[in-house]
Amino acid sequence: MVRFFASCTAVISALFAASPALAQSPEAFYRGRQITFLIGAGAGGGYDAYYRTFARHVVRHIPGNPAIVPKNMPAASGLAAANTLYGSAERDGTVIAAFPNNIPMDPLFGNPGARYDAQKLNWLGSIGKLENICATWITSPIKTIAEAREREVIVAGAGATSNSVIMPRVLNALLGTRFKVVAGYDPGSGMTLALESGETEGVCGLSWSTIKAARPHWIADHKLNVLVQLGLMKLAELPEVPSALDLVSDPVKKQVLELILIRQEAGRPLAAPPGVPAERLAVLRRAFDETMTDPQFLAEAAKAQLEIEPLDAREIDALLAQAYATPREIVRQAAELIEPPGQK
Repeated sequence: MVRFFASCTAVISALFAASPALAQSPEAFYRGRQITFLIGAGAGGGYDAYYRTFARHVVRHIPGNPAIVPKNMPAASGLAAANTLYGSAERDGTVIAAFPNNIPMDPLFGNPGARYDAQKLNWLGSIGKLENICATWITSPIKTIAEAREREVIVAGAGATSNSVIMPRVLNALLGTRFKVVAGYDPGSGMTLALESGETEGVCGLSWSTIKAARPHWIADHKLNVLVQLGLMKLAELPEVPSALDLVSDPVKKQVLELILIRQEAGRPLAAPPGVPAERLAVLRRAFDETMTDPQFLAEAAKAQLEIEPLDAREIDALLAQAYATPREIVRQAAELIEPPGQK
């Protein structure tokens, strides 16, 4: 009996000790704290520019004004950051992460390095879409997607999992183009120099917003022949450039392409781990939404030529619900284009 009462006393004491933390208001909880912000991309790149700009402003929208400390984790195209967030990060609202666009759907496509359930992550939102294009340099005689079906076109690519390697393969399979990827270029200056020097003829799977931010003179000086758009919706700035979706007539192939393009729709996503208390998750999601309309954030983004085209948490959840409900045969075909069996 003595042991029983002692055990009860210990349990009650532990509950009372924990209750102040659980009962804290979000403002009291975050005051004086530090939020770790994992960035699943390398320092100095396009993703990093977006996410660090976001970090400088989001803290004003979190009650208690905590500090936020970005930490780059670029390994495995953001998979290291996603696995850390899902598997070992604190689940109290003090850790968030931001990723490249592949992270929400890598588990669906069977990437063995994706040790997380994307639909169990607490998505906060996405800063912008990735609306990719396929283009050749001004000196190339290949000016249209039809001409890219007639002869081999050498295009620069980054790593094996990058859009600049995946998208030429997708177009070759679904549209009959003849892109030949030379992979391994640095995604920034390496690919730029490859095009400008004539080392390669073009690039396929490069974000239009990235070009506008990093190489605006390419657009102003008409340095690119834009062959095709790769997005669920056409870009208003490129009304004469065909959409890949419009060029695919086979209904099965169209479903495959739509699934692949959903992958880039939530182009710059952020998430908290599973298990974050509901009240704190609501605070983080509200902070994201408010930052997306914050005049100071938008002014800094505009100055850096960062396109802000946000999706909120519900929109990301809806996109993933659509993607993960896709028939398995369509998923299989898409996965083979994104990650051919020999690369898994």
